[in-house]
Amino acid sequence: MHRSSATSLIHKATYATSKTLTIGLIPGDGIGKEVIPAGQRVLEAIGKKHDIRFSYEHLDAGWQTFLETGNALPGATVEALRERCQGALFGAVQSPTTKVEGYSSPIVALRRQLGLYANIRPVKSVSGTGQPVDLVIVRENTEDLYVQQERTYVDAATGKRVAEAIKRISEPATERIAEISLRLALQRQRMGGRGALTVTHKSNVLSQTDGLFKEVCREVYEANKKSYGSIEYNEQIVDSMVYRLFKEPHCFDVVVAPNLYGDLLSDGAAALVGSLGLVPSVNVGNNIIIGEPCHGSAPDIAGRGIANPIATIRSVSLMLQFLGLEEAASDIDQAVTGNLKDRQVVSPDLGGKNTTQEVLDDILARI
Repeated sequence: MHRSSATSLIHKATYATSKTLTIGLIPGDGIGKEVIPAGQRVLEAIGKKHDIRFSYEHLDAGWQTFLETGNALPGATVEALRERCQGALFGAVQSPTTKVEGYSSPIVALRRQLGLYANIRPVKSVSGTGQPVDLVIVRENTEDLYVQQERTYVDAATGKRVAEAIKRISEPATERIAEISLRLALQRQRMGGRGALTVTHKSNVLSQTDGLFKEVCREVYEANKKSYGSIEYNEQIVDSMVYRLFKEPHCFDVVVAPNLYGDLLSDGAAALVGSLGLVPSVNVGNNIIIGEPCHGSAPDIAGRGIANPIATIRSVSLMLQFLGLEEAASDIDQAVTGNLKDRQVVSPDLGGKNTTQEVLDDILARI
């Protein structure tokens, strides 16, 4: 199998040499059922071009799975990913807006159970799809309010309900996310980029939790000045970060944030490049890489065949990049860029009239 050396990986996972990579396919709900098959088609095309063999595990998770089985994330899905897969693609989840007994987000649980500690979301524009943007948002993936430890009680003094949630920030998780962010900034610098890291926080209000996040990120940077001294290090309060992200996106290179802020910033940043349908991500762990488009399940267009597959296709590229298959990843990126620059085959979210299949076919032809 054609692979670059482990030193090309941004994170430090080492994968066993194999003639076949096993990829889990988890469509989930809504348009996930349309875009994940498109991702598989791209894997098959790029595998044929680069002589890479893929096998697939078709796996269940999501709201529909919960309705059918009472479990949004079956144990068999987790076992397959943990025991047999080197990579995976996760589509989308349609979660209820009110509490449903026994239901919790399967992707949040999956990140926690598989140790997927970093969610990495590049946001890069192509000519004609938005203002010039080229940044990466690195989101700590296992803590913050996403530990999902909440309670509701009746206040004795007022007789009214009160809801509380735990926000958890730990030193080990913050060290890990700071390290991968600095490695990413250094890699981008070596490829001709700016090489800057911006730590996003709200420590002026949350002095202990966000204060710890900011403090530990700086400690990791200071302790590794020999390696990362060329990196420009910045800190930004999250509310002013939102303002600057939309007014001055060119000022940012790599942005690292706790889980909630990273979620909000990365979805908002998609507006800078035209659509959530363009923005990919990967969930990075020590033993598996899971590609995940940033859009949701989009129930309003599900089943109509007009979902933009590009976020998923770009997530395929990211997954392969983190698995060390950089040439294959680059070919996918070039095919997507060609499609976006030509603007001849365009899905409705970008102002076009083409179907999911037509966009996919155009990209496959370019591969």
